[in-house]
Amino acid sequence: MSNDLILIIEDEPETRDLMHRYLRREGFRTVDAPNAKIGLEHYRKLKPDLVLLDITLPDQNGYEVLAEIRRLGNTRVILVTGRREIIDELQGFRVGSDDYVTKPFHPDVLVARVSTVLKRGVDRTANQLIRVGNLIVDYSAHTASVDQPTGQKDLNLTLKEFSLIDCLARTPGRVFERSHLIDKCYPGDGPLDRTIDSHMCNLRSKLEAAGASCMLVTVRGVGYRLENSDG
Repeated sequence: MSNDLILIIEDEPETRDLMHRYLRREGFRTVDAPNAKIGLEHYRKLKPDLVLLDITLPDQNGYEVLAEIRRLGNTRVILVTGRREIIDELQGFRVGSDDYVTKPFHPDVLVARVSTVLKRGVDRTANQLIRVGNLIVDYSAHTASVDQPTGQKDLNLTLKEFSLIDCLARTPGRVFERSHLIDKCYPGDGPLDRTIDSHMCNLRSKLEAAGASCMLVTVRGVGYRLENSDG
């Protein structure tokens, strides 16, 4: 029997009740919210082990809620939605969902999905520190710094800049198209390409000032990559 806390962010009362019954039957603790605002308040206060998140909420897009959860922490999230198009599922994984369940679902299958995602999430926090050359990205602390002989120099990034460097640092050497970076770091209505370029220009300046010059590379006509270089 599990004692994990599951946060259900779902606007349909019948669906919430169904989730509560079957999850509690298996020993899970549950709390729910009918909209994004209350759901995020519960998330900040209660720090649940997993979130079941509907995409279509009355006050905010579920992808935006997922992005905020990813900004605040690394909690496992399963999207539960009536949207059955492959583009919706792909968008969910791009923003950072751990699984995707479409309605109508069998409650026993949902519980099994929850158990599986929680099991593979046990060691997730161990992988939150990413090193690329002398760059250190700490997802749990939401910070990035450059390791120098005199000590670490914090980059003092904005939220958008951190999202970008975190995305690039997870696959050093890979060229990321601007469209991919927009989908990954700007869920919902993303910015124009020139906005990405502006953020990247600021990010490059901060890297260079901290002693990590030449790490952020522009691939003309395509996008950006992060070089595995010590400066």
